[in-house]
Amino acid sequence: MSTATRRFPLTDWTVMVPVVALLALVFSWGRDLPGFAVGLVALCLGGAVLAAVHHAEVVAHRVGEPFGSLVLAVAVTVIEVALIVTLMADGGDKTASLARDTVFAAVMITCNGIVGLSLLVGALRNRVAVFNAEGSGAALATVATLAVLSLVLPTFTTSKPGPEFSTAQLTFAAVASLALYGLFIAVQTVRHRDYFLPVDTGTGTGTERAAGAAAGGAGDGGGDAGDGDGEHAAPPTSRAALVSLGLLLVALIAVVGDAKAVSPTIEKGVASAGLPNAVVGVIIALLVLAPETLAAVRAARRDRVQTSLNLGYGSAIASIGLTIPAIALATIWLSGPLLLGLGPIHMVLLALTVVVSALTIAPGRATLLQGGVHLVLLAAYLFLAVSP
Repeated sequence: MSTATRRFPLTDWTVMVPVVALLALVFSWGRDLPGFAVGLVALCLGGAVLAAVHHAEVVAHRVGEPFGSLVLAVAVTVIEVALIVTLMADGGDKTASLARDTVFAAVMITCNGIVGLSLLVGALRNRVAVFNAEGSGAALATVATLAVLSLVLPTFTTSKPGPEFSTAQLTFAAVASLALYGLFIAVQTVRHRDYFLPVDTGTGTGTERAAGAAAGGAGDGGGDAGDGDGEHAAPPTSRAALVSLGLLLVALIAVVGDAKAVSPTIEKGVASAGLPNAVVGVIIALLVLAPETLAAVRAARRDRVQTSLNLGYGSAIASIGLTIPAIALATIWLSGPLLLGLGPIHMVLLALTVVVSALTIAPGRATLLQGGVHLVLLAAYLFLAVSP
């Protein structure tokens, strides 16, 4: 019986692991954990990531693309925002740049890590990874605009000293981010849904392949697969999809909560190693984005590179478009400064990422080289985060 259609007995690991990880969160919340307890929580965290990927694929198979990618991206981002706000409320002035560091890390991980891995896997399988340039280009343009408005402009504004927005500027950035995010979702799911459907990897021009993908999506609901031939498998029942949706939320809550539980140990390790405090934001982003990374790579292995790009760029858009408004609202009760502006090194890396991504997306097809270039950019970011 396929993954998508089978039931979920209580002894199934995909049911048990999220529950156990949530229990680990309950018992570890607000406590100073010894070393062995941190290890156990970390194991639960890893299991919850794998379970989240499984349930996200079941939901995606039921609702079809691009809704399936949207479910995981939004769910992860909403809980990521809650984690950032919680850490900022507890950390005081030392977490003034946490939102900036985490959001920028998410942008670099998604646009270079998830996209690069997906292109690499897709090109290894078929020599050339094929996708819709229209949809991916629109997503990239949205990411670039959101990143510049929210993370670059604060460095150059003069209303407040330092890389900060004034209250009016932060309000504008929050409203603009929400407006762009809502517009992108409307385009992705309603008006131009065919631009975000997986592309037929057969012969034909890019336009012909896109038209074929749109027709296929209209015929079979664009459902994702549980295996290599999954597009021919029956979608899960509504009940199974709802159960998976509930377990997905439980798993994601456990992922972010357990990440918070181990974050004091991470912070102590970063401080004792003499590393910059921004490394904490990088580690948090890596943990939180692990489910999307695994789901994107698995989609690329099934010749669904467009689904992988939907996950990557969609996560970056959601990370900025939801985090900035939430942080702007949270500043009503949060004390201390809110540093959003990037430094020169990070602005150079962001500019290079946008230029390289545009050149990658424009042809609608990519080889191993493009995937490798993006992964080198991610490696450069991670290295400079440790050694600025």
